[in-house]
Amino acid sequence: QVQLVESGGGLVQAGGSLRLSCAASGRTFSNYAMGWFRQAPGKEREFVATISWNGGIINYADSVKGRFTISRDNRKNTVYLQMNSLKPEDTAVYYCNSNKYWGQGTQVTVSS
Repeated sequence: QVQLVESGGGLVQAGGSLRLSCAASGRTFSNYAMGWFRQAPGKEREFVATISWNGGIINYADSVKGRFTISRDNRKNTVYLQMNSLKPEDTAVYYCNSNKYWGQGTQVTVSS
């Protein structure tokens, strides 16, 4: 059974940083691309970033380019999202994704 478990969310002031982690189990992690999505209250879930199986291809939403960095450690079956220069509009539940599998989400709240 595939499991994705996010951690690292919390409350931070605008301009601050957080690092999210997503630990994967139940499949050969290194074979698959991984992604981060987010959903703010009253809004649809939206794409944040993706990383290919070996980290060679990375894509970001325009809204986070230059501020967020996605990375992965296949030895640890973990994907990360380093979030810098956070803004109140980054407030959302952040979800880890791999194909059809989703984590339970971790709350990120940015105060102004």
